[in-house]
Amino acid sequence: MPTAPRPRLRHALSALAVTMLIPALVACGGEEKKGYGDETVSGFNGATVSAAVDKEPTLKWKSPIAYPKDPKVKTLTEGDGEAVPEDRGVFAKIYIGNATTLDKEWAYKSQAPEGEELPAEKPWSTILDGAKVGDRIEAIVGSADLLGEGGNPQMGIGNHDTLLVVVDVVKAAADKTPHDVDASELPKVVEKNGKPTGFDFTGIAKPKSDDVLKRAIVTEGDGEEITTDQTVTANYLGMTYGAKKPFDESFSKEAVPFALNQVVPGWTNGLEGVKVGSRVLLQIPPELGYGAEEKPGQGGTPGIPANSTLYFVIDVIKADDTPAQQ
Repeated sequence: MPTAPRPRLRHALSALAVTMLIPALVACGGEEKKGYGDETVSGFNGATVSAAVDKEPTLKWKSPIAYPKDPKVKTLTEGDGEAVPEDRGVFAKIYIGNATTLDKEWAYKSQAPEGEELPAEKPWSTILDGAKVGDRIEAIVGSADLLGEGGNPQMGIGNHDTLLVVVDVVKAAADKTPHDVDASELPKVVEKNGKPTGFDFTGIAKPKSDDVLKRAIVTEGDGEEITTDQTVTANYLGMTYGAKKPFDESFSKEAVPFALNQVVPGWTNGLEGVKVGSRVLLQIPPELGYGAEEKPGQGGTPGIPANSTLYFVIDVIKADDTPAQQ
């Protein structure tokens, strides 16, 4: 169960090498700066973009736009939602046009209803600086800044093309920082013959869907601290709030190895910095678990309803370097 990653919306984007979330998004290319069109003039005056956030933006070119040294950003429509925290990514609908070739169609546009997950990293951090939920933002960005030195030939984007990017901010991404709490704030582990068999939720309030990632170190080990690029071997048990039975567990079987970069974000971030040998309790909000995805049960175990908060007890046995993928 924990090794099955939640399908993230960003995967649709990463397949086209648009964001900078994973190394595969940066295409290889030569050192020569070569676009698929001729750059000429400058700035936002090279195009007009519709401002109504409730509709897909329309794009009309006036002239090619010169390649920018740094991203240029302006807010077309100001939203009335909450401000996006500086260290937080966002879910946003994005549209990318080639301001060098002046293609009439968007080179890329979001397909998922809630948009793509954009990280709090450059150039997105520059584009989203001071953004609020509901904003429509227009940016002029160099292809190398957004896609890497190779551009993306599949999208008709060279390694030195100017890109016009429109971002409709849908919501702030979940806070991935673990909030360390006392074990008494999380459900009590029920054991039989010294092994966890479930959770007792007595006295634990029903979690809110927008709650934070909570972590309690029940027993601290004396091993090395775990990093997110490692493969961890652990025993675990997982339940949803108020459930009678675990949806999965390994204590009655054998410990399971899993790469921390291939599990739900609540595991990745919740176990970062934990020492090998520790017992950890995690309360994982839906956004860092399986979100709106419903997971059916297997072998008589209960399934996981959509938008569930997940509870885990995890005994960390060892951590090793994750083998490089060939």
